[in-house]
Amino acid sequence: QVQLVESGGGLVQPGGSLRLSCAASGLSGYTLDIYAVGWFRQAPGKEREGVGCIMGGGGRVYYTDPVKGRFTIARDSTKNTVYLQMNSLKPEDTAVYYCRAGFSFWGQGTQVTVSS
Repeated sequence: QVQLVESGGGLVQPGGSLRLSCAASGLSGYTLDIYAVGWFRQAPGKEREGVGCIMGGGGRVYYTDPVKGRFTIARDSTKNTVYLQMNSLKPEDTAVYYCRAGFSFWGQGTQVTVSS
């Protein structure tokens, strides 16, 4: 059973940066590279929404419009980890951030709060 653990969340001022990590275990000899890994977020009282994803294999990356140009997704295959680098953070980026491998495996989430 694939398990994902997010980390790196916290409180940051507007304009600041954070890097979230999504570390995978239980891959049964495979690497996280075989999965597309998506980042999602859920703000209080709102639906969960996509942030972006990195595809398996060749690793093409896609972002949703609210984060395009500010967020970057990257893999470290040696660590079975996917990162979400978030720059120029805004208060509206405040949410619990989740990663998902494939369509079935979710992490528990990490809180990001952008506030002065």
